[in-house]
Amino acid sequence: MDYPNFKYHPNAYKLDIFIKEDGICSVCKQQRNLKYNCSFYSIDKPDYICPWCIENGEVAKKFEGSFFDLADLESAIFHQQADGDFYFTHEMNPELIDTILYKTPSYFTWQQAVWLTHCMSPCKFIAYATSENIKDIYNELIPDIQESCVNEDSIQNNMYEDGWFKGYLFQCVHCSQHRLHIDCS
Repeated sequence: MDYPNFKYHPNAYKLDIFIKEDGICSVCKQQRNLKYNCSFYSIDKPDYICPWCIENGEVAKKFEGSFFDLADLESAIFHQQADGDFYFTHEMNPELIDTILYKTPSYFTWQQAVWLTHCMSPCKFIAYATSENIKDIYNELIPDIQESCVNEDSIQNNMYEDGWFKGYLFQCVHCSQHRLHIDCS
């Protein structure tokens, strides 16, 4: 069976965010065999989300939810009003923002997910980073590493998918620059 493609999450089916499980999608009511198994933020929680209802945005519409918050996009701009209320804006194309928030599956993190950006666009999430799979692109990642909570030696030698700190590898869809987000348990 051909599953939908996610431009900003091209390896979604290779990671642990979907599980093989037969069921009826809570949105389209179709019999499916692949269930979404990661974060979705809404008041009412769907029991079963299929990849098609993520890709077409129907799950976000039906449950008035999202896979991310605008504040989770790396270059969101925080504003506070005189009355103390706050809001976020973004200089990115609103259609791109909607795609990430409402039509792109999340990924597992220790802390709140962050979606990195580059060239005024969302990057694509490539993989959970390890010391091994970033060796060849390490120099590209130095600016992100220097802003992280972890020292460079640990990143070069001790970053594992199941370690006390995790790396999330992204790549710009325009210029192919790699980016790295790191969080700690």
